[in-house]
Amino acid sequence: MTLEPTPDVLGEPWVAETLTLRPDDEGEVVATLVSRRAPFASRGAVLHVHGFADYFFQTEYAEWWLERGYDFYALDLRKYGRSLLPHQTPNYVADLREYDEELAEAWHRITARDGHTQVVASAHSTGGLILPLWLDRRRPSQLAALVLNSPWLDLQGSAAARLVGTPIIKRVGARQPMREIRRAVSGLYARSLHAQHEGEWDFDLAWKPMMSFSVYAGWLRAVREGHARLQRGLDLRCPVLVLSSDRSSQPQAMGEDVHSTDIVLDVRQIRRWSTAVGTHVTYVAVPGARHDVVLSRAEPRARIYDELGRWLTTYVAPPSRSLL
Repeated sequence: MTLEPTPDVLGEPWVAETLTLRPDDEGEVVATLVSRRAPFASRGAVLHVHGFADYFFQTEYAEWWLERGYDFYALDLRKYGRSLLPHQTPNYVADLREYDEELAEAWHRITARDGHTQVVASAHSTGGLILPLWLDRRRPSQLAALVLNSPWLDLQGSAAARLVGTPIIKRVGARQPMREIRRAVSGLYARSLHAQHEGEWDFDLAWKPMMSFSVYAGWLRAVREGHARLQRGLDLRCPVLVLSSDRSSQPQAMGEDVHSTDIVLDVRQIRRWSTAVGTHVTYVAVPGARHDVVLSRAEPRARIYDELGRWLTTYVAPPSRSLL
């Protein structure tokens, strides 16, 4: 079923399209494609995919692309954000390939319907695992480049813990997929971002909660299978940019590290596995950046956009005369 775009929660000129997907064992399933057109002749498009316990609200990042002539599309995956329905387990899938349906439909609308022949794929955190795996399976001809913002490429913790823990995750995930995995969530990361706390960004706390969402064994099993596949090496031939903070930390209370390091993932793992994504990878570690690098404080955020612009003009699309 095709539904006409409607005004998005971000306000005009943002619009949202509901993608009706095949039902799963919880019932009805949808995804949501949010978009905005560039203010002048388009040079291409960007398709962005969010992370875990997240959804698209990063309009400053989108506006950076829009100002450079790229139509911007963002996909709220099934059971996330705009796509989360009352009967669903938030953020849950048992296999990352379940997302193939909405990724393929979004890509079809951007390319076949809207006519884009050059698409920059973009993703953050868990999306930075989901999207490269799909692109490697699908190999769309319109893929021009890939930007990964702190992608989740391995499980946090020591090598010994991963060696022992992964077989357990896979076994429990297969037998008891809805078994909740206990974990400590401090809420510091969301507090560092949200304007009602210590941050500068406004987002819906029902869709991106202060204390995240529950993690289940079946979902974590799917993620570990995705990690294993990526670590064997993908074969993406387009230019890839991987951005992260230069340092991770595990603060126990609000302080400088909460605002200036990645407190969600281990950046050493991002650095280690980035080259597994493709054959032409640029990795940049930015001092002072947060986990979602485009939500960092002003100085590291400016550095992020400088690095993104340098990479874009060097490897993807030199500026056109209209942008000079």
